[in-house]
Amino acid sequence: MSSNDRLVIRAFGDESFKESDVDGFYVLAAAVFDRAVHDEVRLVMSELRGKRRIPKLHWNEMDPAEQEAAVKTLAGLDGFHLVAIGSPVPRRRQERARARCLRRLVLELSAFDVEMLVLESRTATLNARDVETVKGARFDLPKGTAFRVAHEPGKDEPLLWAADIVAGAIKAGKDGRLGYRRLIEDLVCEIAVETDC
Repeated sequence: MSSNDRLVIRAFGDESFKESDVDGFYVLAAAVFDRAVHDEVRLVMSELRGKRRIPKLHWNEMDPAEQEAAVKTLAGLDGFHLVAIGSPVPRRRQERARARCLRRLVLELSAFDVEMLVLESRTATLNARDVETVKGARFDLPKGTAFRVAHEPGKDEPLLWAADIVAGAIKAGKDGRLGYRRLIEDLVCEIAVETDC
């Protein structure tokens, strides 16, 4: 890692979604923390995982009490979170919705001087789609603006778990369970995205 890389402001992203021909939506959350607290946040996220022998903390594998504890913990950390919420998302259209949300998230993150978005790795093909989406989004940024995307395995980067918690809390709110969202509402900026799906 070069010395310039150490100065880049990074966001860490994860998603949650609901496919439905009636009320589907896609949530792409980006967690942003000052570089000075990255190691602290990693430690806190690892502590939330506890002694369970799971490779990573994951919202959908937590029970409601664990979810609430995770959101309360996240609310106590010094960071902010941008969330693109795309709709509609009919069945089998999640990748189109993801691309629309990712494009918008790049524009919003860049406005906060973020230069890199780290997403959880999926397949090589799907990762390549994310890269192409970000390349396309850069045309809408001011000339000379630097922005790139990288992918990391979820088990290797606990900062991705923070984004997973945000995405899970926002999805729960969209599904009518508003308590989680209320716990972090002062730290979250939501952006509505028309997916054209």
